[in-house]
Amino acid sequence: QVQLQESGGGLAQAGGSLRLSCAASGRTFSSYSMGWFRQSPGKEREFVAAINWSGGITSYADSVKGRFTISRDNANNTMYLQMNSLKPEDTAVYYCASDRTTAQVMNAPHYWGQGTQVTVSS
Repeated sequence: QVQLQESGGGLAQAGGSLRLSCAASGRTFSSYSMGWFRQSPGKEREFVAAINWSGGITSYADSVKGRFTISRDNANNTMYLQMNSLKPEDTAVYYCASDRTTAQVMNAPHYWGQGTQVTVSS
């Protein structure tokens, strides 16, 4: 069983930065792939980024490539999403997710956090 808790959301201006954290419980964190999704009002939840168990392989949605960086600290059971050059269209509830493989994370992750709100003003 993996439990996930996001933090770090808030209000930022366009062009600014925020860093999200996802704290995970359970001894299996370091063997699981992790990812971030987001959902804006009236839209479906969409994939943002994913990272494999070691942190050596990452994947990004085209909309955030070059602006967002996903990373993880297995010693502290925490995953991060550094968001730079924020745009108003990045406004959403951001969720962290986890599953055994990166492919599973990107398509239908088994474990989800509760979400954290990110609002970017123009």
